[in-house]
Amino acid sequence: MTFHWRKSSHSGGVDDKQCVELGRLAPGAAIGVRDSKDPDGGNLTLTPAQFTNLLSQLKHRTTR
Repeated sequence: MTFHWRKSSHSGGVDDKQCVELGRLAPGAAIGVRDSKDPDGGNLTLTPAQFTNLLSQLKHRTTR
């Protein structure tokens, strides 16, 4: 499985501690999420529906 990775536009420079990259296999296929500072550290693979659900949960998350 080869993802085509792209870094989030919200990821900052070298000192940014919260960098993320997203990858897709093909339109409508699995979506990968990984730490851009540790690209060989593995990734989370989600279906498009799971990814949409994750984004929804993150948008509605409250900070404590």
